[in-house]
Amino acid sequence: MSKIYRYSSDDFTVRIAAVDATAVIQELQAVQKMFPIPVLGVGQAMVGAILLASQLKEKQQVGLLFRGNGSIKSIYAEANYEGHVRAYTPSPQYEPADYKDGFKFKNALGHGTLSVARHQPFQKQPFHGTVELVSEDIAENIAHYLHQSHQIRSVVALGLYLDEYGIVKKAGGVILEIMPGVDETIVDRIEANVKKNQPSISNILNEGGSVEDLVKPYMEGITFSELEHNQTVTYFCPCTKDRVSAALEVLGEADLQDMIEKEEQPEIICQMCGKPYHFMLDEIKEIRERLQKNSMH
Repeated sequence: MSKIYRYSSDDFTVRIAAVDATAVIQELQAVQKMFPIPVLGVGQAMVGAILLASQLKEKQQVGLLFRGNGSIKSIYAEANYEGHVRAYTPSPQYEPADYKDGFKFKNALGHGTLSVARHQPFQKQPFHGTVELVSEDIAENIAHYLHQSHQIRSVVALGLYLDEYGIVKKAGGVILEIMPGVDETIVDRIEANVKKNQPSISNILNEGGSVEDLVKPYMEGITFSELEHNQTVTYFCPCTKDRVSAALEVLGEADLQDMIEKEEQPEIICQMCGKPYHFMLDEIKEIRERLQKNSMH
């Protein structure tokens, strides 16, 4: 099980979150039978959501929606402070014409937008922010969002290591957020560390590095310490049969009646977690009757 780690510079002007998310990204790939290129994008978005959510408060949630004009039209990832995370793309089995360049996400998303929604308890409408995609790199777009929407300077690094068959072997990430009032010499040092060390999340993890090893290259020469944070990461989907039943109402009375006449008993698979929901003929009739009653009011 993956654990989220949080750190801070000694003067609390740099806050850091880092995670080895290998287990949860492997579960994502297995559940959704995701091919190499999609899992690179969706996996990084998922790690990004985990890191952003860890900086929120209890019962708060963040959702990231990437939309583009490339082969992979969209990616959605959401996570909450408690460490529950899930993600999805409508193109889980996308494959390029060939893999001559290896497993690379470049050009898969194309030009588009990143929309971020932050949900808080007792808040009817979430806070929404949307920015143009500035890069094919998921991490760069998250950093751009933080700067444009929240005026937060940051370093975001996300990485997945795939084996020769395109199976996830390592996954993780780190985010450094620069707080107001920071000594600019600290910012200069972080920027110099990035240029000098050129850290690779996937390589560090693949070589047996710890979560703290993900942070060290960025904070070299800057004292920092771990903060107490007891959240672990789990792939969690809140789908229920009632929710799927409500979704079936979207089909409308005519389509439901057609299913009844053909005596169809559909099995609906949740695209997020792969859980099957089987509906008997009587249940389809109940859904149709519910629609009829609602239309009379």
